[in-house]
Amino acid sequence: MGQPDFEDTPMTTLPARTGGQLIVDCLQAQRVEHVFCVPGESFLAVLDALHDASINVTVCRQEGGAAMMADATARLTGRPGVVMVTRGPGATNASAGIHIAEQDSVPLVMFVGQIAREMRGRGAFQEMDYRAVFGTMAKWATEIDEVERIPEVVSRAFHVAMQGRPGPVVIALPEDMLLELAAVQAGPRVEPVEIWPGQTQMAELQKLIWAAKKPIMILGGTGWTPKACASVQRFAERFDMPVAASFRRQMLFSGDHDNYAGEIGIAPNPKLKGRIDDADLVILAGSRMSEMASQSYTLFDIPTPKQTLVHVHAGSEELGRVYHPALGICASPAGFAAALESLQPPNQIPWSAETRQAREDYLAWTGQPPRIPGRLQMGEAMLWLRNRLPADAIVTNGAGNYATWPARFLRYRSFGSQLAPTSGSMGYGVPAAVGAKRAQPHRMVVAFAGDGCFLMHGQEFATAVQYELPVIFVVVDNGMYGTIRMHQEREYPGRVSATALKNPDFRAYAVAFGGHGERVETADEFGPAFERAVASGKPAILHCLIDPEAITPATTLTAMREKALAAQNVQ
Repeated sequence: MGQPDFEDTPMTTLPARTGGQLIVDCLQAQRVEHVFCVPGESFLAVLDALHDASINVTVCRQEGGAAMMADATARLTGRPGVVMVTRGPGATNASAGIHIAEQDSVPLVMFVGQIAREMRGRGAFQEMDYRAVFGTMAKWATEIDEVERIPEVVSRAFHVAMQGRPGPVVIALPEDMLLELAAVQAGPRVEPVEIWPGQTQMAELQKLIWAAKKPIMILGGTGWTPKACASVQRFAERFDMPVAASFRRQMLFSGDHDNYAGEIGIAPNPKLKGRIDDADLVILAGSRMSEMASQSYTLFDIPTPKQTLVHVHAGSEELGRVYHPALGICASPAGFAAALESLQPPNQIPWSAETRQAREDYLAWTGQPPRIPGRLQMGEAMLWLRNRLPADAIVTNGAGNYATWPARFLRYRSFGSQLAPTSGSMGYGVPAAVGAKRAQPHRMVVAFAGDGCFLMHGQEFATAVQYELPVIFVVVDNGMYGTIRMHQEREYPGRVSATALKNPDFRAYAVAFGGHGERVETADEFGPAFERAVASGKPAILHCLIDPEAITPATTLTAMREKALAAQNVQ
C-alpha cells in the first residue's frame, strides 16, 4: 500500500481575523455576556466586531460608571466583569473603578484603546504608559503588541483576575494592532483553580474549635458562591456558632438567621465589637480585615492578636501580612466552605448561650431606630423597606453617612443582595445598580446614594432609562458632603469649609431623563412613594430630604461640635 499523498489531503485552516475580531472571539470563548463601555476611536475595530457578537453591550455615560457596572456583574457572578474604554482620559476616568476592584478583590478585565505603536514616546494624542499608570492599582497591566498573542494574553488575564486574591487586569490595545490579521484560535474558557485546605489544617481547626469557649466566625472578601454560603450556614447551625459579616459583606450570611450577629464595619454595634474583642477564637474567612473592618487596626493586636486567630484567605500573600495567625489556611472561600462539612461539633457546645446573646444584641441594635432631628425619620423608612424588599433584592450604595441607614437597619438575606465598596468610593451605588439590573433583570434593585454621592455618577440614570431598567434610586439629601462635615465638626468645630451643596430637584431630574420621580419629606410618605415608583415600571428617584443635623443614627452635628469644643476647652 502506498503512502498517502499529504499534498492532496484537505486540511482545516483557521480564517485570518483582525485583532478586533480576535478580542471578541476570546470574550465569547470565555462566555462573557456583558460588556460595559464608553466608545472611543482607539478601539473601533473591537466595536465593529461586537456588532456581530452575542454579547450584550451597555453604552455608558462615563468610564468610571462603566467600570463600576462591570464590577457589579463580577460580584454577582464570580466571573470577571468586562469594561472597554478609550485611551487617555477614558482610562483615567475608569481608574476609580479599577481602584474599587483592587481594594475589594473583584475580578475585572479592562480593555483600553491605545495609540498606534509607531507613535510611542512622542507624546501622541492621549498617549499614556498603561503599565506605569495602573501598575500599582491592577493585579496585572499589559499591552498587546503582537496580534497573534491576543488569545494568550486574554486567557492569562482571566486567570490572573480570578486566581488567589481576585482583582483587576488592564490590557492596552494599540489601534494599529487591532487592524492586523492573524489565523489563531481563541483559548478555552478559563476556570479558576479551586484552592482547598489541607486535611491537617482542618484537623487543627477542629481541635481549636473544641478547645474554645467563646468562638466567633467573621465572613468577608470575595470569591464566595451561594453554595459556599449555604455550607457556612450549615456549619454555623451544627456548631451553633455566632457569625458576623465584615464591612459591607452582610450578604454572605442571612440577617434573618438566628446565628447572625451583625456587621463589623464603620460605627458597629459596640456589643459586637466587644464580643470579638473578648473571643478566645476568631475564624476569619475570606476577609483581609483591613482598616474599616478592624476599627483602624485596633480590633486585633498587630502582629499577634490576643485571640486565637484562624485566618482563611485565597491569597497566600495576605496570610501574615498584617496579623500573625495561630492557624493560617490558604484556601478559596468555596474550598474552605466545602471542607467545613467534614468537621464535627463537640458533644457539648459550651458557647450556645453566647450565640443567643449575640443574636439578641443584633436584634436590639437593628430594632427600633432612634429619633433624629427633622421630619424624615430615615430609620422608620428603613424598617418599612426591610419588610417590603424581596429576599433576593439587590441593594447598592456608594460612600457617605447616608449608608449607615441601610447598613444598620436593612436585612441582607441572600447571596448578591448587597453591592457596596469597601474602598469607600463615592458614586458606586448608581452604576452598580444599573450593572446589576442589566445582568440580573429578574431581581429588584434599589440603590442608595447621598446627594453628593449620586451626582458623582448621576448621569448613569440616563443609562438606566436607555435600557429600560426599573431601578429605584433612593437619594438621601442633606445639602452637604455629610461625612466630611462630620469630620470637620469633630476636628475643627464650627469651621465649616468646602462641604455645603446646593442641589437640584432630584424628582424633576428623574422626569427630565425620562424616569419617575418622587419627593419624600416624612417616613409616612416613603412607602407610598416607593410603591408608585415600582408601579411606574421606570427607573425612579425617591428624593428624600433629611435634616442636616441628623448626621448619624446616634448623634447630631450640634452634639459633635459641642463635644469637640468642650474637649478643646479642657485642653
